[in-house]
Amino acid sequence: MIAQILPLADFTAPKIEYGELAPLLVVFGAACVGVLVEAFLPRQLRHAAQLAITVVSVVVAGVLAAMLINENKEMIAAQGAISVDGPALFTWVLLLALTLISVLLFAERSVDGGLSAFAGQAAAVPGSEAEREGTAARVEHTEIFPLTLFAVGGMMLFASANDLLLLFVALEVFSLPLYLLCGLARRRRLISQEAAMKYFLLGAFASAFLLFGIALLYGYAGTMSLGGIADELATQTSGDAILLAGTGLLGVGLLFKVGAVPFHSWTPDVYQGAPTPITGFMAACTKIAAFIGLMRVFYVALGGTRWDWAPMMWIVAILTMVVGSIVAITQTDVKRMLAYSSIAHAGFLLTAFVGLAEAGNGVLNGITSTQAVLFYLVTYGFPTLGAFAVVTLVRDAGGEATHLSRWAGLGKKSPLLAGIFAFFLLSFAGIPLTAGFTGKWAVFTAAWTGGAWPLVVVAVLCSLIAAFFYVRVIVLMFFSDLPADAPDVALPGWQTTTAVALGLAATVVLGLVPGPVLDLAARAGEFIR
Repeated sequence: MIAQILPLADFTAPKIEYGELAPLLVVFGAACVGVLVEAFLPRQLRHAAQLAITVVSVVVAGVLAAMLINENKEMIAAQGAISVDGPALFTWVLLLALTLISVLLFAERSVDGGLSAFAGQAAAVPGSEAEREGTAARVEHTEIFPLTLFAVGGMMLFASANDLLLLFVALEVFSLPLYLLCGLARRRRLISQEAAMKYFLLGAFASAFLLFGIALLYGYAGTMSLGGIADELATQTSGDAILLAGTGLLGVGLLFKVGAVPFHSWTPDVYQGAPTPITGFMAACTKIAAFIGLMRVFYVALGGTRWDWAPMMWIVAILTMVVGSIVAITQTDVKRMLAYSSIAHAGFLLTAFVGLAEAGNGVLNGITSTQAVLFYLVTYGFPTLGAFAVVTLVRDAGGEATHLSRWAGLGKKSPLLAGIFAFFLLSFAGIPLTAGFTGKWAVFTAAWTGGAWPLVVVAVLCSLIAAFFYVRVIVLMFFSDLPADAPDVALPGWQTTTAVALGLAATVVLGLVPGPVLDLAARAGEFIR
């Protein structure tokens, strides 16, 4: 049988806007180059090469994204699959800036005897002879750099996905590298591997919920496009059961990544067990990408059913703020305390999200929900990375000393380090003249404008509760006696010093002069369809 050749006219070449998608292409391209480096470059050259590739690609992608912001680009690219709009570009620049700081922490070798925070041989059994030989030979896993690039590329794609199928693919692209990175701690490898396994299993369940929700919404609307789903909502009058079920399941998958209650159980365990640089990267960047993806799906695709899903989000927001603030008080580990702090911050962000304050919808000159969330993510991301960078420097013979009792008297041993950490904690608490205060003011204002004033009242009360456990740590550091077996404060290399300095500078500047970033968030506008 002779195969029939279709005429060329029957094929329409897809139109790909390479210029507008250049930041994504640079990051994913560099990640692929990093994989080739691991395959062909000698081991002793890989660390320097991988670090150079990662830093250069992140900087180039950030510059390209900033140029697109300056050109006011706003379009739906890649055959309607990717939204290149103000919120997406703002998120890209923020993610790349925080990734650059995170990579500096990954590359740090000064604080642990010339070794990085990552296991030399992930396949070696903890405590085995193979692990000891790898440590003695100073073997390092330089695969962390391409894995990080794949993760941040997936986050960028997730925040700009205009198609539910692409949203799911992006979720897996950034989640799978994180599962691996969480299990690569050089010290306390068993708890690190446990954290990775928990994150993987719970993440797999959440992905299944998300995928089932996508299937139901496709069954309802007959399309994966966010704009197409919105159009179907405006015309269909039946199938409400499928729509509500799909919305609920989709919400479970997205709220899991946000770390909202009751889908938060992975957060404290993973934050505690993962290598601290990875914890900082996840705490800042994953929450940013997840929140923008959540807002895009619910504002663009499901905005017409806001009266159906808003009550659910009200309950989730209240539970997240209350649980995050109260349970943090009981924590005795610094990383677990910061984990519950991040859960409480997710609740504060949800207040603005639920407020639904949009330009032209009762908001003329005030702060919209999108603007408030974008600004809050900036004020949260930089102090978070700075705080986890400080955690890497307080060490004893077993590695990082993360138990709160070990931080007693730290202000007497290292006043500068304790003072910087205290400033980050004050920012998390929302004390005036810090970035956290202006961030909370923005989200609370947007929520109040949108009519969610009961949520604002709950948020303010939870902020007061949260201030207690932040101040408790400050009192412990400065007003407790220094024990005889106090941990050491490692002398940081230029990488960690730069990360802490950038986090501190951003926290100070955003607290004193928030106007430029607020204006930039306002210029980002709303999500396009």
